[in-house]
Order: sequence, then C-alpha cells, then structure tokens
Amino acid sequence: MQRDPLGVLFVCSGNICRSPLGEAIFRHQARDAGLEDRFVIDSAGTHGWHEGELADPRARRVGEKHGVEVTSRARPVVAGDFETFDVILAMDRGHLRELRGRCPAPLRERIRLMREFDDPPGGDVPDPYYDGEDAFEHVFDMLETCCRRLLVEIR
Repeated sequence: MQRDPLGVLFVCSGNICRSPLGEAIFRHQARDAGLEDRFVIDSAGTHGWHEGELADPRARRVGEKHGVEVTSRARPVVAGDFETFDVILAMDRGHLRELRGRCPAPLRERIRLMREFDDPPGGDVPDPYYDGEDAFEHVFDMLETCCRRLLVEIR
C-alpha cells in the first residue's frame, strides 16, 4: 500500500543558513537511504527578510564540501505550512515559541526543536550568520547528526 509522503519542514529566522542546511542534509540522507519519495522536504524562515534568495554562500560551500547540494530559496513560513507539514523543526527555542504562537492549537504537536534529535538531545542550533566558515561547519555537523536520528525516528 502506497503511503502519502510525510511533510518535513525546517525553520530558522531568515531561511538562509540553518534551515536550508537542515533541508539539504535531510534530503541527502533520505536519498541515500532510498527513501526520498516518502517525504516532502522544505525549509522556511520565521521572517521573510531574504525571500527568494539562495542560501548563504558559506552554507552552500560547507554543504558542497560534504557532498550535499544546498539549492533552496528563502521563503517565510505561511499559515498553510502548519497543515501541509507533519513535522516542523524549529532550529532554536525562539523559533519554537514563535511557531507555536502562530500555529492552530490542534496542530502544535507537529512542531519540535531540531536538537531533540541530537546526541545528547537539547539546546539550540546556533546561528552561524555572524561568524565564519567554522561556525557553519559546526552547524553542519550538528544538523547531520540530528537529521540522521530524525530519519530513523520517522521512517
């Protein structure tokens, strides 16, 4: 029996650093596992500051270094995302609060903190925007672990 694809949305502030990396890493891991067709994978920002832009060049370079293509374009979270996506992953507690505040009460259980899937779980994915390439590398490593554990949980 064919199942409907599970919607997975990664969310950060402007959708140019953390969430596009999460989207790209998860897509890459799902593809490697032969499961890409089981998911609808996207990313968005709590704000539309960078709408239509490609991910930060540092995020794209770090992804490329690891064989992960980061191709998404920034967009803001819209009301329909809460219905469309089954799992919504906030990169930090600020995003978590904002998303829960905007989400209809019956759907709030869909929103989770990305680092719930870290080892050990907990905390925020730090924003690398104001730092150098090393910060993006650190975030990539963190997201790679989280995405791997997320894939295991929801597959």
